[in-house]
Amino acid sequence: MNSELPDQAPPIEGLLETSLYAGDLAATSAFYRDLFGFKTLVASPRLAAFEVAARHVLLVFQAGATEADVVDARGAIPGHDGRGRLHLAFSIASGDLDAWRARLSDKGVGVVGEYRWPRGGVSLYFRDPDGALVELATPGLWWPTQEEDCRQELGLTGRRPAAFP
Repeated sequence: MNSELPDQAPPIEGLLETSLYAGDLAATSAFYRDLFGFKTLVASPRLAAFEVAARHVLLVFQAGATEADVVDARGAIPGHDGRGRLHLAFSIASGDLDAWRARLSDKGVGVVGEYRWPRGGVSLYFRDPDGALVELATPGLWWPTQEEDCRQELGLTGRRPAAFP
């Protein structure tokens, strides 16, 4: 144990899985597969798993199908479920924002909100077939964009333009 950092956690390499729960697994799975072009890793009556950006997995479970523990010779997976107004966000390049607006329109997916973040990012919001809020976010939501980094280096940290609340 490092004496300088006695309570430091071991490193995390990333967020591996995000889970959603679908009332109609076939419809919700088709929504994510067809809108985003995600590769299907698993398709079963209990769940669909999609590869996202070659390093993350979106799990879509049939609602109610995962509440009980799964126990077999390999071990145990504790039961889980999700209800309510769920949310997830996918990161996109700033230059792809208009292409995503067009794709959502072409697929008949209505944008329910758009927000310009103080650090320069833009988020588009829409709902999946089960009502989960899906967000497409450009850089500048959580961390400054390169433009913001340059502004800070130049000492231009005053009031942001009106486009950035």
